[in-house]
Amino acid sequence: MKRLAVILLAVFVLSVCASSFAAAADFNLVIPLPLTGKQAKFGEMMKRSYEIAAEEINAKGGIKKNKLVLSFEDSGAKPETARAIVEKLIDTKKQPIIVGEYTSACAKAVAAVAEERKTPYLVVASADDDITQKNYKYVFRQNQVNAHYGDGVIDFIKNIVKPKTMAILYESSAFGTSGAEAMAKDAQNTGIKVLLKEKYEAGSVDFKPLLSKVKAAQPDVIYMVSYVMDASLLMKQIKELRIDAKLFAGGAAGFAIPEFIDNAKDAAEYVITATLWSPQLKYAGAKEYAEKYKKKYGDFPSYHGASAYSALYVTKDALERAKDWTPDGIRNALKATNTVTAFGPIKFEDKEGYQNQNFIDTLVLQVIKGEHETIWPEKFASKKYVYPMPSWRERR
Repeated sequence: MKRLAVILLAVFVLSVCASSFAAAADFNLVIPLPLTGKQAKFGEMMKRSYEIAAEEINAKGGIKKNKLVLSFEDSGAKPETARAIVEKLIDTKKQPIIVGEYTSACAKAVAAVAEERKTPYLVVASADDDITQKNYKYVFRQNQVNAHYGDGVIDFIKNIVKPKTMAILYESSAFGTSGAEAMAKDAQNTGIKVLLKEKYEAGSVDFKPLLSKVKAAQPDVIYMVSYVMDASLLMKQIKELRIDAKLFAGGAAGFAIPEFIDNAKDAAEYVITATLWSPQLKYAGAKEYAEKYKKKYGDFPSYHGASAYSALYVTKDALERAKDWTPDGIRNALKATNTVTAFGPIKFEDKEGYQNQNFIDTLVLQVIKGEHETIWPEKFASKKYVYPMPSWRERR
């Protein structure tokens, strides 16, 4: 009897210890990002933003008393690398949810793996429409789709600029191609004639032959879909060639981050760009996140950082509502998401041919005195837009 009592006591103590360990366990989340290569600026901003969110979440007790532990793997913006990372996370580490990536090409590779393995994937900043048009059940996207990125820009153009013609330049990525197609369709629907729609290879160093065609066409609006180095160089060479237009506009991405202004210098002035978020927005937590980021890193973040920051709160919300932390349990919780974050409202819907897609307002920024200011829609404006733009000759 004594021996039985000792055994039962030992079992009880072990079960209590196991329960205590489970209550204090870590929830490990490995996030794939481009931390080297041409898209590293975006990856770095998103990594910093994830870390800020994780620090806040853990300071408030973690996720169901589990500490959120982040680590990152570098995809280098290569789809095959992103795919290999996620296969390892799901098959070997048994991670029940995937969050992250940046480029649309990488996100498409990750989405295919996640759907095949029936593991929920939260897309954070990849905009190619196709990602949420494949009837995938396990792929969710919180950022807006490319088809709607230009909604704010086209509304500003239609109401303020009222042009007759447009030229569209875009890099030959999934993001660039779908963004250019969306704007061409918007322009046609608005009665704007597209005189030129030309793609280029990312990382080009001489855009002058392409820009010479633009100069000869004399469009009212020059619309560009580019990542940051190309966006900066395009505007520098537009200035060098003295190509005037009623408006220079970017389709988010490289035009919407501080590095665009840092690199393009005065050639960036008056350029407008689509964006999904601004530090001036009134969503709860938006200002605090933006100021915390700037205090730590010296610049305000763009929408890429805000979306990454908020993605961890969306993940936390789903995990806390999930029946269990199996992939299907988390998937069902994500599907029922209806929350407001610093990035804006998050609700995954099936409409317009998209599945598990969040639809949010798109905004317009303009570079005014060397700073990105929100100018459109006017209810969100931090400053009045500058239009008409002065010609290059009129600028000092």
